[in-house]
Amino acid sequence: MLFPTIDFAIFFAVAFTVCWLLSPFPRYWKLAVLGFSYFFYAWWDPKFVLLLVAETLIAYVGGQLITNRAATLKTRKLWMFGSIACLLGLLVYFKYAGFFTLNVDNLAHRMGMGNIVPLLQPTLPVAISFFTFMAMSYVIDIYRTQLVPARPIDVAVYLAFFPHLIAGPIVRGGELLPQIRQRRDPKHIDYARATQLIMMGLFKKVVISSYLATAIVDPVFASPKSFSAIDSAFAVWGYAFQIYCDFSGYTDIAIGLALLLGIRFPLNFDKPYSASTLQDFWRRWHITLSRWLRDYLYIPLGGNRGNNTEVARNIMITMILGGLWHGADWTFLIWGGLHGSGQVVGHIRRQRREDLGLPGVAKGTWRHWIQVFLTFQFVCLAWIFFRATSVANAMQMLGRLFSGWSTATTLITPLLVVTFIAVMVVQLVPSKVGDRATTWFSNQHLAVQSLCVAVGLLIITTLGPTGVAPFIYYRF
Repeated sequence: MLFPTIDFAIFFAVAFTVCWLLSPFPRYWKLAVLGFSYFFYAWWDPKFVLLLVAETLIAYVGGQLITNRAATLKTRKLWMFGSIACLLGLLVYFKYAGFFTLNVDNLAHRMGMGNIVPLLQPTLPVAISFFTFMAMSYVIDIYRTQLVPARPIDVAVYLAFFPHLIAGPIVRGGELLPQIRQRRDPKHIDYARATQLIMMGLFKKVVISSYLATAIVDPVFASPKSFSAIDSAFAVWGYAFQIYCDFSGYTDIAIGLALLLGIRFPLNFDKPYSASTLQDFWRRWHITLSRWLRDYLYIPLGGNRGNNTEVARNIMITMILGGLWHGADWTFLIWGGLHGSGQVVGHIRRQRREDLGLPGVAKGTWRHWIQVFLTFQFVCLAWIFFRATSVANAMQMLGRLFSGWSTATTLITPLLVVTFIAVMVVQLVPSKVGDRATTWFSNQHLAVQSLCVAVGLLIITTLGPTGVAPFIYYRF
């Protein structure tokens, strides 16, 4: 069930009405939200609801065992690692078993050993990476005494809440569980903000992301040798803008839907293509995943403590595993490795500047804008491997950037150039401009707000395609 569909609009209208009618009755509200969330997930594949239930039980039981008063510190640690092992075991089986057995089988054949492992290709459950990470953070936070165990129904709602279920944000227990427990007052809901977010997300996904995919990204990546170097460059930039509009569009809609139900999600994007370093980029892109990797992987590995070699090791492990989280393919490993290598270089450069007592680059200066430009180009270069269907496909794209100058350009249009400029300008516009627009919309009469929404929907349906493709991050 995709957000930008009539099916979901009907589903949410029913869920919205029922949830607010049951709001004075917390127990029934939670049961209703859980029922709607399981129905929403079952729309993709009913049997995998059992997987979501299993992960919920593992997280809940693990949290209870960790806080057992009779348990020693060593026992608590064993329960924590045991719970994490179970959760990761499910994730590894469904997401990585096929990748692992295929590569082992290929290696065995090259060495003349024949079939030494059975090939596995389990169906990948939608959103398993997202709710597994949320379940892991719940268990780990309890072990760290940053969170107290919640009731079974609260844990179930926390993991299954449908606005974030399919593609995040990856919300922490400390952020969402208190909101699940408290009573909601419809008078205190920022309906104007929620509506604006949903409309903005729909426009990003249905209009901009869909247009970029069909106009240049999909054709060029499908057959790189058929297009020029300029077409290839625009396809790479186009994918950078496509995935941003697609994923941040989903997040905008998810945050807006949750807000309509009285729940606040954390920010997940903050103008990532205005970043001046890769470290800054990851503070702005998929923020909830970046925080997760930092708090549950990078810092436990040692973080910035130690010498440059140790820090480089920690960065590379974190980014490579972050790449692998996105998918079981060498392309994602290379993507993570590129970002890790870039951050290692950035760390060493910053360390040397600090050792020499040199000041950092001031924002707004020409050096700053050069850094923004170079960071964007590096991110786009890495996106080639993220988007490519294989390493060979990625290398073909890279090759065309250098060898395709004799081929005529066929896909570049004024509309495409204007779209690129518009998306990039929005990245560079100060946040206060958007805040003013939100304030203006919030202060308008209901009739004016309704007219704005009607005009917005008319524009989206007119400019958007007949059918809408799934969000890119649905497959992670």
